Amino acid sequence: MIGRIGSRRFLSQSRRLFNEAPKVATPKPSIFKRAVKFTVWSTIAATVGSIGFVGYKIYQESYPANQLKQTPTFPDGTKKKTLVILGSGWGSISLLKNLDTTLYNVVVVSPRNYFLFTPLLPSVPTGTVDVKSIIEPVRAITRRAPGEVIYLEAEATEIDPKKNQITIKQSTTVHSGHSGKDTGSSKSTVSEYTGVEQITTTLNYDYLVVGVGAQPSTFGIPGVAENSTFLKEVSDAVAIKKRLMDVIEAANILPRGHPDRSRLLHVVVCGGGPTGVEAAGEIQDYIDQDLKKWVPEVADELKVTLVEALPNVLNSFSKPLVEYTKQVFKETNINLLTNTMIKKVSEKSLTATEKKADGSSETYEIPYGMLIWATGNAPRDFTRDLISKVDEQKNARRGLLVDERMKLDGTDNVFALGDCTFTKYPPTAQVAFQEGQFLADYFAKLHQVESLKHSVTTASPEQTDKLTKKLARLENKLPHFIYNYQGSLAYIGSEKAVADLVWGDWSNISSGGGLTFLFWRSAYIYMCLSVKNQVLVSVDWLKVYLFGRDFSKE
Repeated sequence: MIGRIGSRRFLSQSRRLFNEAPKVATPKPSIFKRAVKFTVWSTIAATVGSIGFVGYKIYQESYPANQLKQTPTFPDGTKKKTLVILGSGWGSISLLKNLDTTLYNVVVVSPRNYFLFTPLLPSVPTGTVDVKSIIEPVRAITRRAPGEVIYLEAEATEIDPKKNQITIKQSTTVHSGHSGKDTGSSKSTVSEYTGVEQITTTLNYDYLVVGVGAQPSTFGIPGVAENSTFLKEVSDAVAIKKRLMDVIEAANILPRGHPDRSRLLHVVVCGGGPTGVEAAGEIQDYIDQDLKKWVPEVADELKVTLVEALPNVLNSFSKPLVEYTKQVFKETNINLLTNTMIKKVSEKSLTATEKKADGSSETYEIPYGMLIWATGNAPRDFTRDLISKVDEQKNARRGLLVDERMKLDGTDNVFALGDCTFTKYPPTAQVAFQEGQFLADYFAKLHQVESLKHSVTTASPEQTDKLTKKLARLENKLPHFIYNYQGSLAYIGSEKAVADLVWGDWSNISSGGGLTFLFWRSAYIYMCLSVKNQVLVSVDWLKVYLFGRDFSKE
């Protein structure tokens, strides 16, 4: 009994002592550990969120919503007007993406059934970017519009502005506008395998937007159309890639020191604008980063020459960036010939005249294996036909003349935008894109005007005066196009880029180098038309980083 009581007392005291024992405080994690933990979880959350957002956008693009079908009239009986858009370039596609297509019966006519992201086209011939990564089918764009849009793969060939009618011909292939001596921009290949004759028909419109772009200008120089390769369409980039590998393999057969070997391994790029500079930079990168590893027997003899008729390349950029570009070209062994005009082109060489600093000039022959022509724009055949049909356009030589609302001078219902026009703005994708945005807003307000006009005709006498005044105010408020210059970007090779940027009306930023190259890539990813293009271009760049560029012919 006593033993039990003693044991109970012992247990009781033990519990009391255990409960009264001082608790050891758990040390708080250091600030560094907390920062690391926060960073890790923030990164995980951002990654999951980004993947979710991209997945949602991909789903949204892959499964478009139902569209409102085209009808001859609106529910109130007002006629629904037909808006015909010619072309599938920057201006036309920008208009289409921003337009409320439920307000018009929209018809898109273009021989090219895709939108081409032209700023990255110089990256295609060397395999830095795959061609499929920078094109977006027109039907993918039209299908995402709120109202039904009809697309016709055809080329407009003639116009009758008095009848509001255009003639179109069915087309299945597109080139830059110079195929040998042929200056047409497209042709049909359907008859070759179906026996069906080329289809030609007419199309009526209430409003017409001309965005047919331009074709490369040869400036009347003999031999350019027959012997050079342009860089304006997908077919051009594919042809350059094939031609480059052709001349490399052909030169490899010839012994060192053979004159044809050195000629074949000489690539000449004509044009010191962004396209020509980027093409030269991409080809030199291809030589330095890939061909020297895999085709060393000829890579050290490959030469790139850039020819520019003006004193400098990239004339729209600031002078320090122009000088920086020249320095990079010198470091990467790109031969730069400025103040040099090409006078004649033959199958194996070109004749050039260089203007010296003292005013004298020197003419010499430049042998080449491949000539890339990346300079100048000329009107397409449809543009010339339209100029000939409108009296106010008779003096137009370099493109269609338009007013501050992009309306064609001498017409009431024809608009034009992009490279087919001649304005005070440069013929760039940036200008065309903003013109398309403007016209989308303009047509929305124009629809309000047309609806109000219909209301005036059906209104009671006491309402007519009020509606007429409102109509006048709306017509006076129709917007004018104002171009907002946002800067220029260009890749100059060796993973360097130059940028002239504008932030509002108060700041200009000029930069060049490796960080600008990263900004150049980021900006172009942002400007891609769809999430699919953004993902594909990013994957292409990653593949080049990991495995290098492909050096096969196909």
